[in-house]
Amino acid sequence: MGGSRLRIRNEFLASLVFLAIVALLPVWVISPYWRGLLVVSMYFALLAVAWNLLAGYAGQFSLAPTAFAMIGAYTTGLLAHHYGLSPLIGIPAAIVVSGVVGMGLGRVVFRLRGPYLALTTLSFAEILRHVVRNAHEITRGEFGLRVPALFDSHLAYFYVFLGLLLAVQVGLYLMLRSPAGLYLQAIRDDETAAASRGVNVVFWKTTAFAVSGAICGIAGALYVHFSEIASPQIGHIFETGLVLASVVIGGMGTMIGPVVGAFLVEIASEQFRAIGVNHMLLFAFMVIVVVRFFREGLWGLVMLALGRRLAGPRRRARPAQAGGS
Repeated sequence: MGGSRLRIRNEFLASLVFLAIVALLPVWVISPYWRGLLVVSMYFALLAVAWNLLAGYAGQFSLAPTAFAMIGAYTTGLLAHHYGLSPLIGIPAAIVVSGVVGMGLGRVVFRLRGPYLALTTLSFAEILRHVVRNAHEITRGEFGLRVPALFDSHLAYFYVFLGLLLAVQVGLYLMLRSPAGLYLQAIRDDETAAASRGVNVVFWKTTAFAVSGAICGIAGALYVHFSEIASPQIGHIFETGLVLASVVIGGMGTMIGPVVGAFLVEIASEQFRAIGVNHMLLFAFMVIVVVRFFREGLWGLVMLALGRRLAGPRRRARPAQAGGS
């Protein structure tokens, strides 16, 4: 238990250092395009952190993180478009709605595991996306729903997303250091054994789905006010693929891996797209390599390298001399 707490603390501190470096980037990054790319990277970092809570810590392999982002996006978007409500009302509503839907989905799938859970959540995401796509009178379908902006500059969005990502990291750190974190990891490691030890598996699975959904919901709500348009593309399976790639490449089940992985994957994705490379195929190959050879991801490689450096060359023990002194 002590080793796990120490590891989580070190990962949390490393993520704070990384976010502190990110906070300084606008000093050198003045291009609106690159600042916008950093904002989108933080949006995917929020989704990656939320999905990592489910898959990395609770062992619930959901394929619906972007579906909850779409729920949050359309909640605030529809309230603004049809009722003229302020984002100050729409964004909190997005958190509540996505969290409640996450809780409901958690209750529905709490008996499912492995591929059955993955396929059920994928079906939920695709059904929801097609409902949004075909409800033209309400959502305008593929044409997209115009959403009012919150700020006039990318810099303001940058620090709002950064503040939210920091708050989520702090909240998850406190959660993982509490008994709740131990219960979630016990469910991940052996659900049957956890239940036999008195862990309320249904409650904690549902809680994980609700918290993850709420984080995705607020990320999606802020994102549509940044992009000023809500479309079914937000919930596309390719977007989910980017989220999963971010977590796996960065380091699943760690506090820093999903954050760093999201920045690497999103920035690399834009660059590959610009030169005409199919980025999804490339990321799929990278995920296969990581899963096959480096299951701990990039953060695991960093820890391995640091461990070897700190250990240093070991001296050979002198053979004992025969016959005493």
